[in-house]
Amino acid sequence: MIYIKVAGARAIQQDAMPMRSSDIDRVKALPLFSAASDATFRDLTAGGFLQKFPAGTTLLTEGDTVDFLYVLLSGSVELGASWNDKETTLAILQPVSTFILAAVVLDADALMSARTVERSDILMLSGEALRRGMREDAQFGFAVSRELAGCYRGIVRSVKNQRLRGGMERLANYLIQQQAHHGGGKSFSLPHEKRLLASLLGMTPENLSRAFATMSEYGVTVSGPLVTIAWPGALERLAKPDPLIDNHRRLGEIPSGEAQREQRPMAGEFHEGGQSY
Repeated sequence: MIYIKVAGARAIQQDAMPMRSSDIDRVKALPLFSAASDATFRDLTAGGFLQKFPAGTTLLTEGDTVDFLYVLLSGSVELGASWNDKETTLAILQPVSTFILAAVVLDADALMSARTVERSDILMLSGEALRRGMREDAQFGFAVSRELAGCYRGIVRSVKNQRLRGGMERLANYLIQQQAHHGGGKSFSLPHEKRLLASLLGMTPENLSRAFATMSEYGVTVSGPLVTIAWPGALERLAKPDPLIDNHRRLGEIPSGEAQREQRPMAGEFHEGGQSY
């Protein structure tokens, strides 16, 4: 029996699950861990444990001490922040993703909160073991530095998207990203509820609703979560996608790490970002 901190300072008991060999293989395949020596990887996973969390579980809040690196194996996790009664969504992670890497490396407090959006399987690896691995295993340390560099470039893209574009343009690029991710078909389903999408795009729910209504002028129709893009050329002219801001990928082309995402762009395409934070 272990204790996991959730919902601020409240701690609840959770039954630790043994790590399955398939889970270990998925983690080892991540670029962040693939360069680690066998001894380093054994040390990293020896103190790790796998947890199943229900939707809406707060894994950590801003200012919390970070004892673990989190690896999302299934489900989804929202990374967010708050200030002066205001809240925002910084990213929504899909498997397989790591998060809170920078805080673990620096042994620093968390700058953002993490909450499960749906039922999620999350592997928790000792922060101390990760820092020890960086000191003792040069290849692993270099892989961590590459991943952090990729994260930094992802943040620059996000800031440029927020500062240089209006809400309509951000929404248009998000829809192009989702269409590419779903294989390029005319119709696809939004992966998140619209309240969460509005926060991710830096909009109020009301402004997002108005933006969706205006999108009909560009051939976009919305029925619940289902989106249909009838005139992709018109939407692209509104969005003006830019490879120095956007990082869209089609289904099956999403890399498993920020370093890989930034170093290996596919010529002539835009790619979706966000696997490690």
